Amino acid sequence: MSLTPSNQPSRLSATIDLDLPGKQVGDLMLKWSDNSVPLGYHPIPIVSLRGGAGPTVLMLGGTHGDEFEGPAAILRLAEHLDPAELNGQIILIPALNAPAVAESSRVSPLDGQNLNRAFPGDPDGGPTAMLAHYVETVLLPRCDAVIDLHSGGKASVFAPCTLATRCADPDLAQANLDLANIFGLPLIWMLGKHNDNRSVNAAAERVGVPMIAAELGGGGNITPEIVDATETGLMRCLAHLGLVENRCPAPRPARCVEILSPFDSLYAPEGGIFDRQVSAGQDIQAGDVAGYLRFPDTPGRPAVELSFPNNGFVLAHGNRGLVRRGDLLTLVAQNVREGS
Repeated sequence: MSLTPSNQPSRLSATIDLDLPGKQVGDLMLKWSDNSVPLGYHPIPIVSLRGGAGPTVLMLGGTHGDEFEGPAAILRLAEHLDPAELNGQIILIPALNAPAVAESSRVSPLDGQNLNRAFPGDPDGGPTAMLAHYVETVLLPRCDAVIDLHSGGKASVFAPCTLATRCADPDLAQANLDLANIFGLPLIWMLGKHNDNRSVNAAAERVGVPMIAAELGGGGNITPEIVDATETGLMRCLAHLGLVENRCPAPRPARCVEILSPFDSLYAPEGGIFDRQVSAGQDIQAGDVAGYLRFPDTPGRPAVELSFPNNGFVLAHGNRGLVRRGDLLTLVAQNVREGS
């Protein structure tokens, strides 16, 4: 797939006019003829809150359909924010991959594709590619900042963090880092050479729009404290960008980490029950035991001890008890200096 978005127009249409003032609620019309919707469209709900002159901010949730913390926080803002009090516009899409959210599925049930690995998309591709193309070519160019909210979903649990992309453009890189700091979570995950160039983060970099993502726990459910912190973080960002008055407490300094090598992380060497001994958010040392792989179908077999090859920080742990060979067990990052 080319990483240059197609110049062809998007096949998606919005049922609302994003240039109109006030609050509007409607759909992005994703037309994909299948057995469930042969002649209609798959709705992607969208909310526009447009006040006076000012920047435009896009907030995305549900890019993966089994991650619910972000959608919950975005829906809080959609309910409580008054466009008459905004200096600018907020475009809210709480369930960007709405068919996947409806199925509590990481990937789209329409084509089995991962939306956050589909950018820049294709207007003549499948439904996931069409949606990615619309975001990158229609929504991102009209925005001054983008926030994409994720979590570990059903498969994993992350230490809550914001994600800022390192860019060749130093001004854009600093704008990303400023947003990550103002969001106020205790951890910033710097995205460097191991960032996936098919993600929303990469799409925003191509368009030249300041952008952060966030990983907000996981497990396929809602943690109230994390959603509260997310709502506060979103409001801090809006104040930082000048859309609202700042009424939130100042954030504390964050710790910065980066995945410097994929080989610091641990993956299941074979199938079994992973008896995990560590959790996301822990510092670890080389040789520390991550857990034991146990074998319920051969209970006489000794457990396999799995240990960390290097020092690091557990950014996320897998959320599956029964694992297959190749499953992520622990995602390990390293400390880095801010902006380094």
